[in-house]
Amino acid sequence: MTHHNHPDRNKHHITVLAPARTCLFGDHQDYLYLPVIACAINRHITLEARAENQRTFQIDLPDMGENKTIALDEDFSKGVKGDHLLSGFKVFKDLGGSISSGYHITIKGNVAINAGISSSSAVMVAWITFLLKAGDHPRSNDREFIAQLAYTAEVTEQDSPGGRMDQYSIALGNIMFLETGENGRYQLFEKQIPGLIVGESGIPKPTLSLLGDLRSKAWKAIEEIRQKLPDFRISEIQPEALTEYLPLVSNPLRPVFEAAVRNHAITMEALKEIENDPMDMTRIGELMNQHHEILDKLLGITVPLIDRMTDAALSAGALGTKIVGSGLGGSIIALAREEDVQKVIAAIKDAGARDAYAVQTDPGVRVKNTSDE
Repeated sequence: MTHHNHPDRNKHHITVLAPARTCLFGDHQDYLYLPVIACAINRHITLEARAENQRTFQIDLPDMGENKTIALDEDFSKGVKGDHLLSGFKVFKDLGGSISSGYHITIKGNVAINAGISSSSAVMVAWITFLLKAGDHPRSNDREFIAQLAYTAEVTEQDSPGGRMDQYSIALGNIMFLETGENGRYQLFEKQIPGLIVGESGIPKPTLSLLGDLRSKAWKAIEEIRQKLPDFRISEIQPEALTEYLPLVSNPLRPVFEAAVRNHAITMEALKEIENDPMDMTRIGELMNQHHEILDKLLGITVPLIDRMTDAALSAGALGTKIVGSGLGGSIIALAREEDVQKVIAAIKDAGARDAYAVQTDPGVRVKNTSDE
């Protein structure tokens, strides 16, 4: 790393790149503290900041057609709910962080908004990374620390039902197996998944209401079992044991409970495959299909356009495909042999998708060295 003699030279102009992410396995698992397998992908949010002699951040968000101003001495007395950038700044200030000069900031990218690939978390991770860098924080290069702060700002401060997957996956990059419980342990796999495709439906997803509803049903089912079996832990149940446990759950909650158990088993199976070198792509595709079927049949989170997109991908030769994220819109992923990638992309688009494209695993959030320019 080159050090300039001028101490503030590399703080005058800061550019941060934060990837999108997709969930390979474990949708609707993290709110039950069950593990997920996510993958940072090479679509990016870019935050470009230039120091200015003022006491504010002037922030342009051209993709949203918005701009906003945050004062360096903001007092947060009106709260931060609904304002992610303010929330991130509060978390930074709560650490004792301070920034001496204002900045003009542009945040934009090629990550579709509200498409299930985490544009908002990518913005948050980029923003936290910028604040730590501009504030000369000793842990500004600690990506796990960045992930934790982004999670605090986006979930804890906002009182939101999300898990840790988005912030950790985007900050740390690569393919991640994440235990979403209190210990938050994770394993990173620095490998590509050849033939991975994202298809965007263009239907915005009603994330929070849907997540909140399915989360409360799943927890109710667990509580019902715990009334009879106080030591019950959903993470220890295999699908074969469902016949034993389903009768302990009231009828309307059974599909959600069954989905949780089956999806957990599929995620653990997929982990074994991802640990292999080389990975058996056909097997990963099969597991994706099984996962999708549960999300579709038991949780009911697909919509006709998503069904058309997944059917089209499989008809064009995809090894596997599934809806991503909370559902009722958003995006799908598909896995294809390299020679079939373009054909599968075309089929997904022909089925009515707003967009479809091949993606690669991304190394995670990074500050671009401005002397590279």
